[in-house]
Amino acid sequence: MTIQTAWIVLVIAGVFETGWAVGLKYSQGFTRLGWSVATVVMIALSMGLLGIVTKVLPLGTAYAVWTGIGAIGTVMLGMILFGESAQASRLVCLGLILVGIVGLKFAE
Repeated sequence: MTIQTAWIVLVIAGVFETGWAVGLKYSQGFTRLGWSVATVVMIALSMGLLGIVTKVLPLGTAYAVWTGIGAIGTVMLGMILFGESAQASRLVCLGLILVGIVGLKFAE
């Protein structure tokens, strides 16, 4: 796997992380079977892809980017799907996380 491919896979892993975090909400504490199964599948895919990426990218970089993508995606979907606050200060903080992710990409 090339470094470029690893970064693409890492972004996909981060998207699955966002998916399982939102799935936790929809599963209502794992009491809804369909959402619970989907959440567990997304957890497995997300972590599996992260594990593959760490063969190529440094662990710290991969983990920070993975959690950053998950955090940004989860907060954004929380705003869209669940009416969570979209205060300017929250958006600025999300922007800072994004700057950190981009910075780690270019620091490679």
